[in-house]
Amino acid sequence: MFAKLLAWITAGVVSGTPLLFGTSGEILTQKSGNMNLGVEGMMYMGGAFGLAGAYYYEQAAGEGASGAVAVVIALLCSFLAGAIGALIFSFVTITLRANQNVTGLALTMLGTGVGQFVGEYMRIKVGGYVALSNAMKGVFANSPWPAALRDIPVIGPLLFSYNIFVYIGVVMAVVMAVWMKRTRTGMNLRAVGESPATADAAGIDVIRYRYLATTIGGGISAIGGMVYIMTTAGCVWNHTGLSGVGWLAVALVIFCLWKPANTLWGAALFGVLTIMYLWVSIPFIPRQLYKILPYVVAIIVLILVSMRQKRENQPPASLGTNYFREER
Repeated sequence: MFAKLLAWITAGVVSGTPLLFGTSGEILTQKSGNMNLGVEGMMYMGGAFGLAGAYYYEQAAGEGASGAVAVVIALLCSFLAGAIGALIFSFVTITLRANQNVTGLALTMLGTGVGQFVGEYMRIKVGGYVALSNAMKGVFANSPWPAALRDIPVIGPLLFSYNIFVYIGVVMAVVMAVWMKRTRTGMNLRAVGESPATADAAGIDVIRYRYLATTIGGGISAIGGMVYIMTTAGCVWNHTGLSGVGWLAVALVIFCLWKPANTLWGAALFGVLTIMYLWVSIPFIPRQLYKILPYVVAIIVLILVSMRQKRENQPPASLGTNYFREER
């Protein structure tokens, strides 16, 4: 029983890692006052372009392909794809001051379409599934730690059995949390999200902070899509695999109360709940009900947060509101 619970937890951590990136990127975006609902579109682009980068690199390098280089290329390609999508969103909402919700939904459709096009184009060009070699798949999916650490009872599976993206995600979330809370630029970003007029009066460049936070946040979210394709989907393009993952990341932002540190356990919990139907079987409960558990938990948390009315647990005061400097 304990072994099964341990396996469920470790599998949940891996399953929640794409959400860790998707949610962290959206938290960074929302802390600036921008609400980008295009997370799913950016994750689709990240998944497609990340796979394309690693795949074409391996094809070009042949037997001399390096796993470390493939990982770096996949990270860069996915980040750039998401950053470009978020930059388009930034231009439309920050410069042109269009409605953020509508623009985010449009980005979801655009990004999903672009990702689907790139994935299907690669599949047609190769005449079958676009997949990496088994050796390269192992670099993305297996633990980078030596067997001696992985085989330690209990501690090994809990700490050293994950793929490299789990550890990158943990470091990213910790750095982001410290940066937002302890550095001047991090506090400036929070000020922009809370009251852009006040921040502007204090000499903080509101436009620059919103552009940077939204663009970088979009790139981070897109990495989550790449992580899903390269780990959960087995380095094979799946045109329906990412469906709903981006919206789950947006729900997790609420669950984590807009705090990067909370994404560490929040993403793991959502990952455990997402795959619960594979580990817990109750005959009279349909599997579809298991899959909505993360959304139900997010709704409950939102209700509790609204009832308690603690300011530190509320979203940025200017979230979703365009800034008009002339009205300051």
